[in-house]
Amino acid sequence: MKYLQKSDPEIYQIIQNELTRQREGLEMIASENYVSPAVLAAMGTVLTNKYAEGYPDKRYYGGNEFIDQAEKLAISRAKQIFQAEHVNVQPHSGSQANAAVYLALLEPGDTVLSMSLSEGGHLTHGHKVNFSGQFYNFIHYGVNIKNGLIDFDEVRELAVKYRPKLILAGASAYPRTINFSTFKAIADEVGSYFMVDMAHIAGLVAAKLHPDPVPLADVVTATTHKTLRGPRGAIILSKNINRLEPNSKKNLAQSIDSAVFPGIQGGPLEHIIAAKAVAFKEALSPEFKNYQQQVLANAQILAQTLQDNGLELVSGGTDNHLLLIDLTNTGHSGREVESALDEVGIYANKNTIPNEQRKPTDPSGLRLGTPAITTRGLKETETKLVGELIVEVIKNIGNENIKKKVKNTVSELTKKFPLYPEIL
Repeated sequence: MKYLQKSDPEIYQIIQNELTRQREGLEMIASENYVSPAVLAAMGTVLTNKYAEGYPDKRYYGGNEFIDQAEKLAISRAKQIFQAEHVNVQPHSGSQANAAVYLALLEPGDTVLSMSLSEGGHLTHGHKVNFSGQFYNFIHYGVNIKNGLIDFDEVRELAVKYRPKLILAGASAYPRTINFSTFKAIADEVGSYFMVDMAHIAGLVAAKLHPDPVPLADVVTATTHKTLRGPRGAIILSKNINRLEPNSKKNLAQSIDSAVFPGIQGGPLEHIIAAKAVAFKEALSPEFKNYQQQVLANAQILAQTLQDNGLELVSGGTDNHLLLIDLTNTGHSGREVESALDEVGIYANKNTIPNEQRKPTDPSGLRLGTPAITTRGLKETETKLVGELIVEVIKNIGNENIKKKVKNTVSELTKKFPLYPEIL
């Protein structure tokens, strides 16, 4: 950092300010986490200097001997974690991973069945403002309004009616276990490809703490920066054989690779791929499973604390790392609560809830997650305290004295669990 401080003090100071924000705040956004110092180190290496269009041993540039070694290592470790037949580690993001799968399996205008964004899905699962909703014909399923769980009767009814080319399971704000076996059975019944976007739960799947979609799905996408605790990026896991088109010129793995490059990306970010390899090695350790177990334990105590203090949770609780508060009865919106929590150093995000009655930009829900605070070292006792602080802010949202008191408590708590003490 001393080189940066000297050459660009403005950017250096911005980075230092962000480091301070992270150190002094509690990160409760379910899609965020803290990478290890080793992952950070891999990202800031000379590997960023190398162009490596193509794949190991099949590059369009020379000088890739060591780049190939790093990418092969990332692939082999990801295969070991997920027992996948084929892995592509090049996608820059979860959105690009999903785009590549669509390009590989679909033609423009093909029908896809997926979860609606407003009820827990993702922007790339066919929202009309996203490329996915503009290029393909998405039909959406939702949750049972009474219990907040995926309505499989609706899923099957829509699948039989529309005969989609692809059925997509996975979510960004669904706090319950996803039954991939039922999705697979429906896909088989109507002759659809079955895809899973496990961006949020990849770490739980890696630790065998959530049902595994890899043996069932044709293709699985995952981000590497959420529960997997790696650098920002994504991977695609797939079968080798295309079960719906076994006689096609390319097998499924080849179609996926061609869709990533040259389909939607050029040169891969090899410094990020090396960092993915480091994160995958960490995910293969016994400590990683212990970490994921603590993530779940913290989510449970957080959910219980919020409910004990009168807050309503979508689906009544959580089975994974995230939970969704329905703020309707509090009289506050998700945006209002997010802003108030920002003021005290607790970072969360506003989110739509099933049967949303407000605008997406100012919705009725607040999404919380436990991966980042668990990485930091917080356990049940501390997480219970965090839940109580969140409740105190929500119930006293206009009280500046209360918020000042909460902010001081947050400061005391973060000092007990220092973040990146190795970084000056």
